Amino acid sequence: MIKQESRAYFKALGAHVTALRKSRGMTQAELARAIGVSQQAVFAYELGERRISVLVLAKLARVFAISVESMVGLSKPLHIRKGRLSPRCVRHAERLQALSKTQQRFVIRIIDVLEDGNCRQGWAR
Repeated sequence: MIKQESRAYFKALGAHVTALRKSRGMTQAELARAIGVSQQAVFAYELGERRISVLVLAKLARVFAISVESMVGLSKPLHIRKGRLSPRCVRHAERLQALSKTQQRFVIRIIDVLEDGNCRQGWAR
């Protein structure tokens, strides 16, 4: 059982995991397989009902291609941009939404791989 003072933190962390998972078009089952836990564990993490261990936190950061610091909220992600999307971006998003869920996940994974390659080569986002 999580102590009361920790409950808010794990709930916020769980919401962050949910947002990252959904932004990549992953299901809870897919994320569970990627980090080596059950789908029920991912469900509990996302609700903030279960603590996320340091080991699982590191696996989540690797799957989402972000730092552990970004995972726990100690640093702001670099790729978040405020403001409106360009008309071209909106058209691409609409085209992506028109695809099946499987096709959406495929396209998002390609984008993630390209983005990860850019980060490793030191290119600015």
